[in-house]
Order: sequence, then C-alpha cells, then structure tokens
Amino acid sequence: MENCVFCKIIKKEIPAEIVYEDEEIMAFKDINPAAPVHILVIPKKHIEKLTDITTEDEMLIGKIYTVINKVAEKMGISENGFRVIANCGENGGQEVKHIHFHILGGKRLGDKIVG
Repeated sequence: MENCVFCKIIKKEIPAEIVYEDEEIMAFKDINPAAPVHILVIPKKHIEKLTDITTEDEMLIGKIYTVINKVAEKMGISENGFRVIANCGENGGQEVKHIHFHILGGKRLGDKIVG
C-alpha cells in the first residue's frame, strides 16, 4: 500500500526506532507514547484491519503474540505486566489502516483504555 505509513516504515522509507524485526514482523517505538514503554507490533504483510484477517493469516497472527512476549521481555516489562491493544476500524479508534498491536507498560496502567 503506497500511502500506508507502516508499509513505508517496513520499507525503511520513514525512520522508526525498531526494537524487533524478522522476515514477517516488525516492532518499533510509538512516536506518541501513552506509557513509558509503548511499542507497536505489525505484520509486514499489509492487512488493513482485524476483520480482514483470514485463515491464511492464522500462523502470522499467532507469531505476532510470540513476538509480543519477546519484545516485552526485551523492554523489561514482562515480569510486572503490560497491556496489549488492537484497535479495529474507525469506531474502534484505529488511526493507521494496517493492523497493529500496541504494547503498553513500564508503569501501573489504570482502567482507562488507551491506544
């Protein structure tokens, strides 16, 4: 997707502070963090929103959660806990039309949903 900001980050056309990358997944620091640790985890395959995931994507989505655990460990938040948020569509608060998972941690998070 030529206008997708996350696709441009994947292609290294836009800089990002990458904390994890492999052939299918990338994780980088959010430029507007809502917590001391705020990482975005994205598939390199462009999938616009959660409701666009197909059975073909099941292994990839499962792998994303394994990567989330690796990133949480690397960022030092796995022991005390963290929150994972995935917004879907306009009413769900999705701002970038490329599925992404927010990892929030580094402090005690309140009941307020952010992301």
